[in-house]
Amino acid sequence: MANKQERIASLIQKNITDIIMYELKNPIMKLVSVNGCDVNHDNSYAKIYVSHLDLKKIDEAVKDLNDAKGFIRSSLAKKMDMYKVPELVFIKDDTYDKAKRIDDIISGLKKRY
Repeated sequence: MANKQERIASLIQKNITDIIMYELKNPIMKLVSVNGCDVNHDNSYAKIYVSHLDLKKIDEAVKDLNDAKGFIRSSLAKKMDMYKVPELVFIKDDTYDKAKRIDDIISGLKKRY
C-alpha cells in the first residue's frame, strides 16, 4: 500500500511542477521548485513542499500558490486519472534552512576542537 501512496505522491509532484511552470501566469512562479509531496492514507489531502531560488520571495510564492490552489487542483484533475483529487496545501520547504543550521553547528564544533 505504501508503494501506491508513493507513486501517487510522485505523480502529483510531477504534474504540479508542470502546472506551476507552464500554466500559472505569475512571473514569481518561474523560480519555484516542488521538492516533495506527502499524501495522506485516503488520498484526500496532499502537502506540497516548495522552495524558491530567491529566498526573500518564498513566503510570497507560497501565499500565491495557496491562493491559486483551486486552479491548480482543477488542472491536476484533468491530468490525473483519480477518483478524487486531493485537497492541496502548499508549504515552504525548510530543508535548506535545516541543512545550513546543521552545517553551521558542525563548522562551529570543528573550530572549537
